[in-house]
Amino acid sequence: MGQLRAPLLRALPGARYIGLEVSDYLAERYGWIHEQIASFQAEQPFDLVICYDVLQYLTAHAAARAISNLSRLCRGILYFSALTTQDWRENCDQKRTDPNVHMRSGSWYRRRLARQFVQAGAGLWLKRDAPLVVWELEKAGRTMR
Repeated sequence: MGQLRAPLLRALPGARYIGLEVSDYLAERYGWIHEQIASFQAEQPFDLVICYDVLQYLTAHAAARAISNLSRLCRGILYFSALTTQDWRENCDQKRTDPNVHMRSGSWYRRRLARQFVQAGAGLWLKRDAPLVVWELEKAGRTMR
């Protein structure tokens, strides 16, 4: 519901914020663009793209298309979150979380995101061809025991 807009614009006062919404009503009410993430096109890619708890509402085919489109829309950092099967079982409050979604494993998302992004941890993914240097210990990966 665009809850990140105000804090982002406070933190980045010169930033431009674009919101996408599939509902005609909500797009009009909040001034967002009425579009789907799998097909939205922009004149130029964005420095920061946020895809927060959206793709679990899409079929596997549409979600895969959306991830491909995210790589076209992003030239820097992607913040990505989606409800996974493990999160449903172990982390979320099932009484307050919408169960009417397409449950997928975290590895399903990671495999597709890793084609164009490097996982930096905490939901952040860096575009592979972005002019950013990621130090070894900044990358998310397996921990040694």
